[in-house]
Amino acid sequence: MRVGLMAENPVEAAILRTGLVPAPMLEAYAPMYARAIVVATKLGIFDGLRGGPGSAASVAEACGTELRATEKLLNVLVTMKYLRHRNGLYVLGRQARRWLLADAPASVRDVILMKELEWSWIDRLENFVRDGEPLDVHGTMSSDDWQAYQRGMRAQANPLAPFLERRVPVPVGARDMLDIGGSHGYFSVLLCRRHPQLRATVLDLPLAVAHAAPLLAREGMGDRVMHRAGDALVDDLGEAAYDLILIFSLVHHFDDATNRKLVSRAARALRPGGYLVIGDAERPSSPGKGGQQGAFFDLYFALTSRSGLWSLDEMRDWQKAAGLVPRKSVSLIPGGGFALQVAERVAAHGRSERQEKRG
Repeated sequence: MRVGLMAENPVEAAILRTGLVPAPMLEAYAPMYARAIVVATKLGIFDGLRGGPGSAASVAEACGTELRATEKLLNVLVTMKYLRHRNGLYVLGRQARRWLLADAPASVRDVILMKELEWSWIDRLENFVRDGEPLDVHGTMSSDDWQAYQRGMRAQANPLAPFLERRVPVPVGARDMLDIGGSHGYFSVLLCRRHPQLRATVLDLPLAVAHAAPLLAREGMGDRVMHRAGDALVDDLGEAAYDLILIFSLVHHFDDATNRKLVSRAARALRPGGYLVIGDAERPSSPGKGGQQGAFFDLYFALTSRSGLWSLDEMRDWQKAAGLVPRKSVSLIPGGGFALQVAERVAAHGRSERQEKRG
């Protein structure tokens, strides 16, 4: 998936193909469009139209904003397809209704509101490129930042959740799961609902747990999905304690040596026949391969967390070094870009518990 300059009609498409249009000049306006989405979300403009069509005046009155400026913002949102306009009235477009309303089942509203925090990090990109010194966002966020971050992470889980719920393999008879860096715990909740015999422990940093606990509590799964505050890099994970360990969207924060140690300790915590599942965006195999998204996240996490994305081959290497047997990776979403790298801890005699159960 690519973000960039797009033609709105065949004539514009033909002109773009000539290469005579200064695309960099036009694409540099992208922050204005991004800001329009965030401001509209923050001021309640989308939720203000949830009940039906409204005029610019009614939207401005409901949101407590100035009429002329509000109308101009609404008009930009129409061109972006988040709103439609007819007979002087504005109405929610499909994308806004599905993703941006506060009570929409798959709402990403809190992800949008988190963008202001992320932009404060991205503002440091020039410094990073000049001196190579990344930010330590998890070590420097304020309490308010952590709250926005956890709410954003929970909302960001909504589009991925249906895919992850179906595609994370769970060993037959699995009882205990460890979700390392799972913050809001929503992925554990879904897996436990799908597998009634399963219980989960969600291990994350104390500040993450403090602000994620209310998000987990609203799922009503407190008897089977519980938080544990700690640091997966140094805390004892136990030995042969879990049938399934999930490390999702975490390894991009750590360098190779740290990930090797983490995977080794996770492997020790697995029971024979248990699965270690590493899920993350994939680093492109070479520049220009794997789409714009992979390259963006590789830069973004290098800026914010000292590392960046990893390839599936590198994840498999960590698993092999920890004594696990890697299995074929599982594509998480249609079109690729996100994947699950699964490995199994085999029994002492060298055959997997799953093979024995198959006969």
